Amino acid sequence: MALGALSLGTLAVGLDTTVLSVALPTLSRDLDAGTAELQWFTNAYLLVLAAGLLPAGMLGDRLGRKRMLLGALVVFGVASLACAYAATGGQLIAARAALGLGSAVIMPLSAAVLTVLFGERERGRALSVWVTANALGVPLGPLLGGWLLDNFWWGAVFLINLPLVALAVVAVALWVPESHGDRRRRFDGRGVLLSAAGLVVLTYGIIEAGEHGWISAAALVPMLGGMVLLGAFAAIRSPLVDWALFRSRTFTGGALLATLASFGMLGLLFALPQYFTAVTGTDAFGAGLRLLPVIGGLLVGARAADRLVVRFGARAVIAGGLAVMAAGLLAGSFTSAGSGYGFVAAWIAVAGVGMGLTMPPAMNAAMAALTPERSGVGNGLLQALRQVGGAIGVAVLGTVLNAAYRDALPASAGAAIRDNVAAGLGDPAVQAAFTTGMGASMLVASAVALCGAVLALLVMPVLAESRT
Repeated sequence: MALGALSLGTLAVGLDTTVLSVALPTLSRDLDAGTAELQWFTNAYLLVLAAGLLPAGMLGDRLGRKRMLLGALVVFGVASLACAYAATGGQLIAARAALGLGSAVIMPLSAAVLTVLFGERERGRALSVWVTANALGVPLGPLLGGWLLDNFWWGAVFLINLPLVALAVVAVALWVPESHGDRRRRFDGRGVLLSAAGLVVLTYGIIEAGEHGWISAAALVPMLGGMVLLGAFAAIRSPLVDWALFRSRTFTGGALLATLASFGMLGLLFALPQYFTAVTGTDAFGAGLRLLPVIGGLLVGARAADRLVVRFGARAVIAGGLAVMAAGLLAGSFTSAGSGYGFVAAWIAVAGVGMGLTMPPAMNAAMAALTPERSGVGNGLLQALRQVGGAIGVAVLGTVLNAAYRDALPASAGAAIRDNVAAGLGDPAVQAAFTTGMGASMLVASAVALCGAVLALLVMPVLAESRT
């Protein structure tokens, strides 16, 4: 019951990650929002999420994880309500920032509670459920969001969080036991400021790199600034992070492999909704429906991973999962404007299987290094690494897609089409150019996943013997 309660919270976070994308055109019209405001509807959430992960882990250890989770769920629900009834773009940006704050607490602390609730034998299965619940939000967001926009006003896409949050609050209150970490670890205000500022500025720079290119001043300045701030944070050895975790190959390797898996999967999830809407002419609801094979594959992979790890060990399963994901993404690089949905469904299902085989065992490897006393700070660090890695993945793969797309466009293509593939809906040359760009991004994502498979084979034998 406690696992179900935690999964409800992560499902709400997963839904909120993607549901906004289908509402952006409507928000632009109804709130008279310009391009900058539309970007901040997304970025405000991501930046606050990045800033809050490390402090959330420490505060959960000090103040109580159940107490913090309940507070975060209430904040998430109130912020969802504020989003739904925002009257201006500024109000929606503020409400989205509050949503990011709630998510920053829910993600690391729900994972930290799993570390306390489940032993080594059960944790892998529990993580499979938890990871799948979060991933379910990816296709369900556009699916539910598209249906709600067709039948109600745009605020309804945020109200779908409320039933999930209400159920999660009741379930956490009833079935999740209170737990604490090391309460003697001092709260470091300077570390909070440096880590929050560093993660925010670095993430912002990565987002700008996806928009303007990696060598643009808009991207380089904040990325370098963020790295300087994070370097200063590391130099003061802030108690906000348990630095001994980096001496554990189990934690560092598991976190790295989980981040590489997220990188590869984000390439798929970034490109496919655009492919379905701009190339095949599918609406938002249909795009979400066509993403369901990813979740079907993830469910199959996660279910199989629990049994396979017992038989073959984490090294073989993680390496095999990343190789399967690489194969699916490689097949995806051959998608053309004329490809039938059967081909697309097949390769995204294979990629989903690879993700399911990889993510739970990799996260379990990282979490095996965490004692109950440091599971809050450890999971805060793990989620922060995954968040920054995911942002880098979207920016890198988005840049590859956009560059290849623009290079493949005919010289006569206008500026609007070069900036937005949807402007060329129905034009075969534009559709062909986009699939060329998507193929390039899938190829890069496949190469990253394959490198991860090799890395797992090289590192995991040492990990299996190194428990700290």
